[in-house]
Amino acid sequence: MLETMLAAGFHWSQLLQPQFYIEHGGLWLLLFVVFAETGLFAGFFLPGDSLLFVAGIYSSNLANEIFPTGNEYLDLVVLLVLIAAAGIIGNATGYWVGKKVGPAMYGWKENLLFKQRYLTQAHDFYEKYGGRAIIIARFIPIIRTFAPIIAGIVGMDGKKFTFFNIIGCVSWVFSMLFAGHFLQKWILTQFGFDLKQHLEVIVLGIVLVTTAPVLIKLFSVRKTKV
Repeated sequence: MLETMLAAGFHWSQLLQPQFYIEHGGLWLLLFVVFAETGLFAGFFLPGDSLLFVAGIYSSNLANEIFPTGNEYLDLVVLLVLIAAAGIIGNATGYWVGKKVGPAMYGWKENLLFKQRYLTQAHDFYEKYGGRAIIIARFIPIIRTFAPIIAGIVGMDGKKFTFFNIIGCVSWVFSMLFAGHFLQKWILTQFGFDLKQHLEVIVLGIVLVTTAPVLIKLFSVRKTKV
C-alpha cells in the first residue's frame, strides 16, 4: 500500500482527506483511524466526522470487504457495529491512559501551563456533567481526542464512563454513517447529483459545522475577558 501511495504522488495533506483512507485502506484503515482518534494521543488531526460521512456514501463497498450482504440496510448495520466498537475501544484506551497518568499529576509542580486547580476544576466538571461531556465530545473534533484522557486523569467512575462511552460512540457513528448514506441516496434520486463527485465540498462543510461550536465558544470567552 505504501508503494502505491508513493507512486501516486502522496502528500501529507492527504491525511486530512477522508476519501484517502477509504481509497487506500478501506474498512480496516477506517477502523484504525476511528480507534486512533481517541485511543492514541496523536490522533487529534484525523478526520473522524467527515470520514464516517463518506463511509456512509461508500457503505456497501466497505461492508463487502468482509461480509457481503446484498442489502444496503444490513451493510449499514455491519459498519455501525464495527466502527462503534472501534470508537468504544479507542475511548476506553484513552481513559485507561489518563487513569494511569492521573495520580502522578497531583504531585506535579505548578508552572505557567499547569495549575493544580485545573485538576480540581476538571474533576468537579466531570462529576457534574461527566456523562453528557463524554457524549457531546464525540461530536466535536479535537475535543473527542482528549475527553476520555481527561476523564481518566480526574478519576471519573469507570462504570459511568463506560456507559456513556457506548451511548456516545453508537450515537456518533449512527448519525454520521446514516446521514452520509441516505443523503447521498436522496440527492442522487431527486436531483441526479452525485456527492461522490464533490467530496471536497462536502467534507469542508462538515468540518465547518462540527467546529463552529468550539470557535463560537472561544470567541465569546475572549469577548467576555475584554
